[in-house]
Amino acid sequence: MSSPVKMGIVGLGRWAKVLTRAVAGKSDQLQIIAGYSRSQAKRDEFEKEFGVLGVPDMQTLLSNPDIRGVILTVPNEQHWPLAEMVAKAGKHVYTEKPIAQTLEEGLRIEALEKQYGITVTVGHSARLMAGIRIIKEHIDRGELGRVAFMEANFSNERALELTPQMWRWYKARAPGGNLSQLCIHQFDVLHMLGGPVTEVSSMSSKLSPVGAEVDDQSMNVIRFADGKLGYVGSSWTSPGIFSVRVFGAKGLMHYEIDFGTWDTPHLLHKNSVLYIQRGKNGWAKREDIPVPESDMFRAELEMFAGSCASGKPGELTAHNGNVAVAMVDAALRSIEKNGQAVKVADILAETRKRAGL
Repeated sequence: MSSPVKMGIVGLGRWAKVLTRAVAGKSDQLQIIAGYSRSQAKRDEFEKEFGVLGVPDMQTLLSNPDIRGVILTVPNEQHWPLAEMVAKAGKHVYTEKPIAQTLEEGLRIEALEKQYGITVTVGHSARLMAGIRIIKEHIDRGELGRVAFMEANFSNERALELTPQMWRWYKARAPGGNLSQLCIHQFDVLHMLGGPVTEVSSMSSKLSPVGAEVDDQSMNVIRFADGKLGYVGSSWTSPGIFSVRVFGAKGLMHYEIDFGTWDTPHLLHKNSVLYIQRGKNGWAKREDIPVPESDMFRAELEMFAGSCASGKPGELTAHNGNVAVAMVDAALRSIEKNGQAVKVADILAETRKRAGL
């Protein structure tokens, strides 16, 4: 790209600031030039902090011919209607994960690509962490041998902080609690590392004393198309951790970060662990692997800029985003069926039929 792709951003809260900090003055591939929030105070604050022009309404942002893509950092239930508005205006869409509040809306967002000739990028940034990419490289080179099992955990204490004033308190807005808020990240990571997923079997519990509607503990077993198994666990009442472990015939790899640096991913490498363990000598054969500095948020927005410039979807596709939501829906149905395995393809097919897609 000879010049930065100009973008707008909608929803100017905490996460909009995290993403804007990741690229402001740090990326030559994109520039955020306009922002919209219904709150005048938020528009003024955002403009003061980042120098991004606050506009009074969506139409002003979408009518700007210089803007080629729009970043949506709004509550989940607003993803679909705003994505449709952006696509109708001929702009490319970036939406935070999950792709939408429901799988039906996510599939409708995916359909916008063909309908309006735009691309959709979904912010599943966890797969872009340097440690995750290194594990993927080792798998692809065959250094772990045949991979048979994967496990992942994403936990933090935020269910202890929920109040009725927060949207995550409610089942309808945060299905499964930490299942849709945390496990969905790891569903996408294991999908990327392990390939197509056929079914999910899950159980959950509610142990936080605050009284929220949502569950806050989750255990999920997934089966891949090639027969290997995976496990994703999450506690929403525990100090934060994000970890992934992959087991192969020739070795295993483990990656773990300090969740406290999640919002500042350029610092993750300073407090992370990555190692490979080969052969049968256990600890003696464990090799630490240096984790290079990276920034998953800048990387995902630069992927979005590339899609805006080329008109072609990147790695963070609407399809991958919908697979992650379908895995959540399969897990929720499995919980209702006392842990019975539920096929992801059935969830996708039923939802497409219901949506008329």
